[in-house]
Amino acid sequence: MIKLIENLKRHEGLRLKPYLCSEGKITIGFGRNLEDMGISEKEAEMLLMSDIQRCYEELDVFSWFHDLDQVRQEAMVNMLFNLGLPTFLEFKRTLKFMAEGAYSQAAEEMLDSKWARQVGDRATELAYMVETGQYLK
Repeated sequence: MIKLIENLKRHEGLRLKPYLCSEGKITIGFGRNLEDMGISEKEAEMLLMSDIQRCYEELDVFSWFHDLDQVRQEAMVNMLFNLGLPTFLEFKRTLKFMAEGAYSQAAEEMLDSKWARQVGDRATELAYMVETGQYLK
């Protein structure tokens, strides 16, 4: 089995971003045809866990993040997960208020954004979590 894995890796090559294979199919990794094969639920869960870990690592640079309760941390992780780091960092006033512990103002800033208008209930729920330190549901 080890030799098979080595051969497949060598023959397929590793591509960490989607590309079109010689048959014009969207492919990723070591030749995974996403159009025909997709991914399994288990693989989707694995990707989710990896992305959550990445978000925690990206938030680690904010000294105030570790002082937050679990609910507020998870609200920030959820928001970062949705926005991606570059756009998340554009929420300068929200981040400033989070650092100050001014959670009501941080929540207001979250809701006063294009993002909130785009994602609707998600933003409302995350702002509630930031403001109150409690889950909505």
